[in-house]
Amino acid sequence: MSLAPQVVLQFGDLFGGPLGQLLLAIVAIGVVVVVGRVVLKIAWRLVTIAAVVVGLLLLASLFLT
Repeated sequence: MSLAPQVVLQFGDLFGGPLGQLLLAIVAIGVVVVVGRVVLKIAWRLVTIAAVVVGLLLLASLFLT
């Protein structure tokens, strides 16, 4: 017999109050910030690589024409 359903029933009303809702909102914002940091880290790398490639192509087009 699992204790998980009993624990859920005991703590089910824990997040029902204003402080519980506030805690859930803060945790959700934290998750968004952490995921956003990872995505932005990758995006900055892609932008930097694209800028270098375009710059090299620009230089090559100036010297080869």
